[in-house]
Amino acid sequence: MRKGKRKFGKCVICAGILFAVFAVLCRADNSAIQEAGVSAAKMIAGEGMQRLVMEELDRPQIALTFDDGPDPEYTEMLLDGLKERGIKASFFLLGKSIEGNEDIVKRMYREGHLIGNHTYNHVQLDRISDAGAREEILKTNNRIYEITGEYPVYMRPPYGAWKKGTEFCVEMIPVFWTIDTLDWKTQNVQEILSRVRKNIKNGSVILMHDEYKTTVKAALALADELTEQGYEFVTVDRLILP
Repeated sequence: MRKGKRKFGKCVICAGILFAVFAVLCRADNSAIQEAGVSAAKMIAGEGMQRLVMEELDRPQIALTFDDGPDPEYTEMLLDGLKERGIKASFFLLGKSIEGNEDIVKRMYREGHLIGNHTYNHVQLDRISDAGAREEILKTNNRIYEITGEYPVYMRPPYGAWKKGTEFCVEMIPVFWTIDTLDWKTQNVQEILSRVRKNIKNGSVILMHDEYKTTVKAALALADELTEQGYEFVTVDRLILP
């Protein structure tokens, strides 16, 4: 009986390893590699494993993104909830908000969230000089680098205002959104949820602000509700890169 149990346990472990390998192969950008992963799953582990791999591959992906932080009170509350659920989000930080909240930025980085730039003073980039825009961006980049050891690649321009050609001056990728929750305006959990529910689809980038208690409550409610509906929460780079 013990031998039987050991054999069963080994089979379960092997199946888990195979599933992980095949899932990685199927997520690869190269179509030939994807096909190889699916074929291998079918050949080695049968139709059941192939079905599991394809279900994982077909899950719709969405991104939670947060601007204007870190907030000394509510960002920590949000990070606690995301960690509990195993969800990674994207945070676009204001340089001036980083001051005094360096430990929160370290935690974001340590827990695998994407950290991006939202300027230093929340300025509208197309209303200031090129030199001013560059300074706003680079000052925040340098603060993030001092804390995490990595320069951010992604930039969320305040008000969605991105001056043409700015990316060539600062070598950053602008990130916008597809769903504006208007959480800063309503500060009402139900209104935030309603706005997302009406517009959510595969590839949605949800804009929120982690400086309001209502935002944190709404974000975690969405995390539970949309996960149950089959959505996978990813960092925003996984939606915008080819």
